[in-house]
Amino acid sequence: MSPGSRPGLPRAWMSWSSGKDSTLALHRVRGAAQVQVVGLLTSMNASADRVSMHGVRSSLLRAQAASLGLPLHLVELPWPCPNGLYERRMAAAVASARRSGVEFVVFGDLYLEDVRRYRERMLEGSGLSPLFPLWLSPTSSVARDLLGLGLRALVTCVDLRQAPAELAGRWYDEDFLRDLPPGVDPCGENGEFHTLVVDGPGFSRPLDVTLGERVEREGFLFVDVLPAEGIAASDVARG
Repeated sequence: MSPGSRPGLPRAWMSWSSGKDSTLALHRVRGAAQVQVVGLLTSMNASADRVSMHGVRSSLLRAQAASLGLPLHLVELPWPCPNGLYERRMAAAVASARRSGVEFVVFGDLYLEDVRRYRERMLEGSGLSPLFPLWLSPTSSVARDLLGLGLRALVTCVDLRQAPAELAGRWYDEDFLRDLPPGVDPCGENGEFHTLVVDGPGFSRPLDVTLGERVEREGFLFVDVLPAEGIAASDVARG
């Protein structure tokens, strides 16, 4: 039985980005005993073998899933990916979830109304309902909650049009939050930055990682995070 499982509750998949907000949303929904989360749903840039936008290697994604004790359901996408193809492949994943008895998809969105409406529209008629356990939580409070829960996360991607390059590769901690320029959301909700969680609530063990090269691409600065020796990504249960 996976950590935090609640037999008898409606089954759900967690929309999993590999980052901090997904981790907190998973923790919150488990704590509220609303649903039993039975899997992680992640879209991947299949060409690069990395999580879309976050730039996180699939080996680390699998290590996260192993530590959380949850099966991983991947939606593999080409790059660039036309929106129509993205929607068809996500619809196929949603249909698979429904066939397996899943009734909800949990999202870590905070306040972007257009993103929420899009997610709701994508699930219309599917038999699955969306849950937004962090919705309208003040992002400064969310940031404090994350650190109070012992979350450890690295900033893997920075949008250089919204935030300085110096934020890339840093730990998401009190010093990071203190150094954020005015106008940069403390949770990066506007896409200013993205993170990889290496330890936190629900993790049975931390991920052992090291920083690699920095690459600028299409206005984004990515820091490669590599698995250090000893990560058994193959331990993850497959969906």
